[in-house]
Amino acid sequence: MKKFIDLGLSPKVMKAINDVGYDTPTPIQSEAIPHALEGRDVLGIAQTGTGKTAGFTLPMIHKLARGRARARMPRSLVLAPTRELAAQVAENFEQYAKYVKLDMALLIGGVSFKDQDRLIDRGVDVLIATPGRLLDHFERGKLLLTGIEIMVVDEADRMLDMGFIPDIERIFKLTPFTRQTLFFSATMAPEINRITQEFLQNPKLVEVARQATTSENITQNVICFKAENRKLEAKKKRDLLRTIIKDEGEKLTNGIVFCNRKVDVDIVMKSLKKHGHSVGAIHGDLDQRYRMEVLAGFKNNDITLLVASDVAARGLDIPAVSHVFNFDVPIHAEDYVHRIGRTGRAGRKGWAFMLCLPHEIKHLDKIEELVKQPIPRLEVELPKLKKQENKSRVKNIDTKIETNPLEKKQENKEEKSEAKSNPKANNNTKIKNNPAPSDAVKETKSPIKGLGEHVPAFLLR
Repeated sequence: MKKFIDLGLSPKVMKAINDVGYDTPTPIQSEAIPHALEGRDVLGIAQTGTGKTAGFTLPMIHKLARGRARARMPRSLVLAPTRELAAQVAENFEQYAKYVKLDMALLIGGVSFKDQDRLIDRGVDVLIATPGRLLDHFERGKLLLTGIEIMVVDEADRMLDMGFIPDIERIFKLTPFTRQTLFFSATMAPEINRITQEFLQNPKLVEVARQATTSENITQNVICFKAENRKLEAKKKRDLLRTIIKDEGEKLTNGIVFCNRKVDVDIVMKSLKKHGHSVGAIHGDLDQRYRMEVLAGFKNNDITLLVASDVAARGLDIPAVSHVFNFDVPIHAEDYVHRIGRTGRAGRKGWAFMLCLPHEIKHLDKIEELVKQPIPRLEVELPKLKKQENKSRVKNIDTKIETNPLEKKQENKEEKSEAKSNPKANNNTKIKNNPAPSDAVKETKSPIKGLGEHVPAFLLR
């Protein structure tokens, strides 16, 4: 078995690796690093959690140690699909390059353009960015990509899912033809294959695991259930999720709950917090600073449960996640592989649970077809919903209140119909109710002085 010292890395890089405590490289690292050091294009395919990030950061640091960057012309470029993944790559660079003098800039959304422009103007050796923010700086005339020596595309299949492929193609065309390209992905879709054939030059294929496979360290289960009606499905799911979390007991040190929709992320987070769980939420609509604070709290074990959309499904290196809960069955089968890949990392054991309603069975079938194995079904006693007596009382009160106005309307209609059928009787009632002024004066014992017999009726009430 190879050691890091056998890969040909520089002493300064090896010193940083030893500080971290790593000795033996993962299969993707031991295969990709030597080819990258030779200057060849590399196409790396491996399941998530196998150490792809170090597979390209270490040779980049080794090769960039010599040379100096010019203003607005970075020497290397790393493209990541999400802000969190880009920030994680930046952390790895800082960790492994602490004994090498390299300047780095991180270009992601949610951060001031001015601060990022200031870094680019000084000149950076390593530029880590999301595609959208990178092109924003380029279109503003603040960035030139003609000095790129090494270009890395990380989590390329996620780029495809997020619609970044046109941006990636444009960025490739803005970089020199002589660049070295390191292309990493967990799966290889036809569109990704087309890009590699167009922009990579005789790449060395490094595939250390079958595409779309799940780790053997992960115990997978799916709970199929049906609610009494569609209105109760969401509540039943939340109750069932809390039941599973409670049943796992001490095995659950921390976990990630994945939802398909951003609105469900907020609802599930509030539900878990209401029932006493230490929980945080992360999705694309939240402020970047808040997202980074939540992730930091989860990594430091200040937060036990992280409720997230697929923004946290790929590439995030949180090695000690014990559980993954799929609150919804992923619509795209590949997302299941990436979601549960957050647990069972670095040789640890992991547990993955998925809640499946009848209308989600079709997505479950596609997942099992992709991973080429059935996911074991688990029976969990469903929590019973409490009878809501208060609501029924309110309804009864409301119905009583509503019947009174109807009765009054019915009485008025009857009176009007009687009045139409007997107009004389109607006239008589008017006379009785409104007696003539002259009659009123005669009946009064002490008539009002000054008005005579013409006293208005309203003065006699």
